[in-house]
Amino acid sequence: MKPAAVAEFYRRLRDLEPVPKTELKFVNAYTLLVAVALSAQATDVGVNKATGPLFAKVDTPEKMLKLGEAGLKSYIKTIGLFNTKAKNVMALSKILVEEHASQVPATREALEKLPGVGRKTANVVLNVAFGQHTIAVDTHIFRVGNRTKIAPGKNPLEVEAKLEKVTPAEFKQHAHHWLSLHGRYVCKARTPECWRCVVRDLCPFTPKTPAPKSAEAETAKAKKKAAKKKRG
Repeated sequence: MKPAAVAEFYRRLRDLEPVPKTELKFVNAYTLLVAVALSAQATDVGVNKATGPLFAKVDTPEKMLKLGEAGLKSYIKTIGLFNTKAKNVMALSKILVEEHASQVPATREALEKLPGVGRKTANVVLNVAFGQHTIAVDTHIFRVGNRTKIAPGKNPLEVEAKLEKVTPAEFKQHAHHWLSLHGRYVCKARTPECWRCVVRDLCPFTPKTPAPKSAEAETAKAKKKAAKKKRG
């Protein structure tokens, strides 16, 4: 995708959602870190359901250590791989208390040294909590990057590197969110909803998915209503 098309691509996504936010619920940098760590191979909805009651009582690493691993498991048992995730959260909380004065570090190197924190998790925390221009490549962004050819790559790291290179500076702060939301709700894995995609003319994906009959009927109805209102 040429630079002008990339800029237009982001411009249209920005027009839809000028200030996008993560769908994970959190209270501070620490609870954000925990939420993102728990979200691996799980849905944001499922994580929020579990962490809502948890974060109402636990919002610091000290409180997490006091709660204990068994206590944490009682809150997150509905999340996949909760046993391993509980161990990691307890371990990272201990490290934060002992080595970082209970604060979440603002560097990728320090974050990736924490148990259960990989590059994607670190990038989300750096972007959302500290405003850094990082791009966390999740499954949605990996799909969008390859399908639209905005940043094709064989693995998440390749896609991330290409996005870092082609994304104009003015869009880098929110690029991660725009691409992830687009992949989650429009450029879906099995059946992309090309018929309502705002960047479909910029995307080389073929064949474009046509609108379902129900959607066509709704669109026709809306146009008819709008025309009638204009005449009246």
